[in-house]
Amino acid sequence: MEVIVKDLYKSFNGNDVLKGLNIKIEKGKTTAIIGSSGMGKTVLLRHIAGLMKPDKGSVIIDGIDITMLSETKLNELRKQMGMVFQTGGLFGALSVEDNMLMPLRESRKYSDEQMRKIIEEKLALVGLAKTESLMPSQLSGGMKKRLAVARALTLNPQIILWDEPTMALDPILSENVDDILLQMKNEFHITQVVVTHDMICAEKTADYVGMIYDGIIIEFGTVQDLKHSNKEIIQRFLSRR
Repeated sequence: MEVIVKDLYKSFNGNDVLKGLNIKIEKGKTTAIIGSSGMGKTVLLRHIAGLMKPDKGSVIIDGIDITMLSETKLNELRKQMGMVFQTGGLFGALSVEDNMLMPLRESRKYSDEQMRKIIEEKLALVGLAKTESLMPSQLSGGMKKRLAVARALTLNPQIILWDEPTMALDPILSENVDDILLQMKNEFHITQVVVTHDMICAEKTADYVGMIYDGIIIEFGTVQDLKHSNKEIIQRFLSRR
């Protein structure tokens, strides 16, 4: 899926967060969105997911302006998206299997046998084979993150949106997440948007990086392009890795 964001504006209680933001996210590529806290990275991600409506501007996915869609059509489009939330977004009272079943049941496309095979396949893909009966409380932080990824993959999305995937993870677990991002890009050619503070993650996984500052994208290119930027704010951000 190709994503084009045009002149996006969003305010909350008089506080302007996005101020005419523009970005193009190429199909099959991984694009990292970086920037300091409060600059609107997650707000941008939620607009791409159709979870927020802009005050002004467009979010165009594969030629369709999703800001103009009805909730019904938007829900259909969301079935082609996976989202991995900062906290994982898991249901603590449900087993691994039941967490995985949520999007499958909502889709109403699969038989019980098909759902069982999909769950086995996606859990094995992220190194969680034979964990169906476990509860989230029995999983480590890294396993929870991988479960969130497996759940996001159940409907074979064309785009995955990641919100701070390595936040609060130790270096080894962060590297595991990086490997999953690379796997999604190199093996499955899924379009990925990764909101992150982690420049090691961005450098290792992203084809392109866009930096948000004061409500707009002030620089967009490869990691090397950003490293050679003459903008002081970008150099200050990159130096605090």
